[in-house]
Amino acid sequence: MSKDYVIGVVGATGLVGEMIIKCLEKTSIPIRKLKLFASEKSLGKKIKFKDQEIDVLELTKDSFSGIDILFFAVLSSLAKEYVNYARNKGVLVIDNSSAFRMEKGVPLIVPEVNGEDLVYHQGIIANPNCSTIQLVVALNNIHKEYKIKKIIVSTYQAVSGAGKDALLELESQIEGDTEPKILPIKSNIKHYKIAYNVIPQVDEFLDNNYTKEEMKMVYETQKIFKDPSIEISATCVRVPVKVGHSESIYLETEKP
Repeated sequence: MSKDYVIGVVGATGLVGEMIIKCLEKTSIPIRKLKLFASEKSLGKKIKFKDQEIDVLELTKDSFSGIDILFFAVLSSLAKEYVNYARNKGVLVIDNSSAFRMEKGVPLIVPEVNGEDLVYHQGIIANPNCSTIQLVVALNNIHKEYKIKKIIVSTYQAVSGAGKDALLELESQIEGDTEPKILPIKSNIKHYKIAYNVIPQVDEFLDNNYTKEEMKMVYETQKIFKDPSIEISATCVRVPVKVGHSESIYLETEKP
């Protein structure tokens, strides 16, 4: 007899959490119960799942008993704070943040590319940065056949990648409100209008003059392809599109 699973979503009221719930509605995985978690400010909210209205619960370190599979769709800082509480309860964690992607023993999975690596998990499975996923899916068969040695990639990333507040800001700017408060990142002293504009910065700049987003693409691609020798240079740009990233890719291979 097949098992019915208790599945949880942390960050259920955010853009990514909402998409995970929509995907779970369509999955063939037998779900006995869905538990939804968010911050204290979301207490009292209800989210529709199939024919149910599910209460959003406050996330605490004691939230994880009885859950089989738990999706984390929150900031890295929150994932680092709570994921190990879940794993120690025997929960299989699938984490959307960058918190554990580069850790040894944590498989970084794109099912179409390296799904076989799932067997190596030790309670945590990480999924890559959104732009990395697009890149490796496009290049996987080329790498297998010809062995890629160099990648130069430019991304044109939709505002949805910066979260729900950034998406609302784009919409308000299109309607005439020109006061930027979020992009390129909330913590910046100066912000830039995204409507009818492009911003050549996604995430914070590092000492090497690349952004965190750009270096994620470098290290994650090398890990997924199991090949740290691939030379990669990435340039990530935010564009005034609501949903849907694009990329231009130049590559060189060892075999002609």
